[in-house]
Amino acid sequence: MGKVTAIKQQQKRDERVSVYVDKVYRFSLTKDQAANLGIHIGQQLTDEEISRLQTHSEFGKLRDSTFRWLSLRPRSRYEIDQYLQRKTDDESLRGRLMGLLQELGYVDDERFAKSWIQHRTLVKPMSMYRLKQELLQKGVPKEIIDKTLETSDVDELAALKDLIRKRKQRYQSREKLMAYLARQGFSYDLVKQALEQERDD
Repeated sequence: MGKVTAIKQQQKRDERVSVYVDKVYRFSLTKDQAANLGIHIGQQLTDEEISRLQTHSEFGKLRDSTFRWLSLRPRSRYEIDQYLQRKTDDESLRGRLMGLLQELGYVDDERFAKSWIQHRTLVKPMSMYRLKQELLQKGVPKEIIDKTLETSDVDELAALKDLIRKRKQRYQSREKLMAYLARQGFSYDLVKQALEQERDD
């Protein structure tokens, strides 16, 4: 049992408050959490209630850091799971937050794959093989990758021609250019077709 003796706004994170019980710091909450939970100075808390509030605190910090991380770019389910494992050993907290993220639509490998393909092909010309390898590294299941690539509007031949135009001055010998394009994941037949069309043009 203990009494809430102070509730202080944190200096580095002004949306959070530190809660002191019997003049000792015990946990922090967002201002919304503190208001919703009815935390106030003079309140008597049992050890069980303090433990429950500490869990609220850890969940809130994990949720907020995860949302900040997710705001940088879309993430695959595997990336989110790995991030949560790095952040906490508490399996119940990870499961609770993953459930919330699913409910809010943040965990969707099909949508992630579409977003990744769209972004990567806007940045530079890419082969289907390279896109597939990148998505596999992000932990996206192969069946989702295959389905997404199949229904995407990626024009691999057009991407290859664009890459040839950008690199042909650097790789002036046909053999070196073909070797470079093969390293980018384009098939020999497609490279040959693109080079022939480029020569005809």
